[in-house]
Amino acid sequence: MQRWTFVTPAILLMIALLGYPIAYTLVISFSELNLATFAPGAWVGFDHYVAAFQDEKFLNSLVVTGVYLVTALPLQMVLGFGIAYLINAEWRGRGIIRSLFLVPLAVAPVVAGGIWKLLLDPLWGVTNWFIGIFGFPPVDWLGDPGMAMVTVVIIDTWRWTPFIVLIASAALLSLPKDVMEAAEMDGASWVRKLWHVSLPLLTPIIAATFIVRWLGAVKMFDIVLASTRGGPGQATNVVNLYIYEEAFRSLHFAESSAMAIIVLVITMLLMVVFLRTTRKLEEKF
Repeated sequence: MQRWTFVTPAILLMIALLGYPIAYTLVISFSELNLATFAPGAWVGFDHYVAAFQDEKFLNSLVVTGVYLVTALPLQMVLGFGIAYLINAEWRGRGIIRSLFLVPLAVAPVVAGGIWKLLLDPLWGVTNWFIGIFGFPPVDWLGDPGMAMVTVVIIDTWRWTPFIVLIASAALLSLPKDVMEAAEMDGASWVRKLWHVSLPLLTPIIAATFIVRWLGAVKMFDIVLASTRGGPGQATNVVNLYIYEEAFRSLHFAESSAMAIIVLVITMLLMVVFLRTTRKLEEKF
């Protein structure tokens, strides 16, 4: 049997699940959509794309998403690998701590957003009560435009850092023990082993983890929807939430399709940059 015989079902499944929705969205973005039949109508060219780039709220949502990505991802990567490095050492009870780190992964993002919304409530939330014990004034975590994005980053970090810890722990356990033992015999300190042995060996894993996490973070939607709904104002209105609001609340399906294609193109371009950077890092180390 030809090798294509084995891969054909997978290719057909990918075309059905990925290819058709993307092609349908692309066609709609260049057409007027008939809401009665959901079929593309008259061809309008790049009108929806021009309108998208003239939409200040859409441009703001791109900036908000960029701020979230630049803030949350480095924080989660540093925390994830740092915590993994600490719990990888031999000490009593580390198995329990590892198990507890998996709990946030079992919580649905919408549920996590709802729970944190209750915890951070300015009047009845436990968080303000706790910081009040130490004499700090209550904080409007979700109502203050300056704090709302910080709160979203905190919730997202709580939700996804354990995922990075899980991958980092597996990577640390796979490091060659003879290299680490040789470093110890040469008198390398804990910091030198981390900086000169562990990090270079972990560089490909760190790069791959960053790409996987970045792809997930670009789709940020549910936590913001459950906690802030994009507010206050437009402070946390990430691009996926704005596209959702435009499509399913304002019924601007064609315009939102153009926005989705723009986001897809930006994501693919950044992905190419990340992959080339990863390849150079792998060649270097």
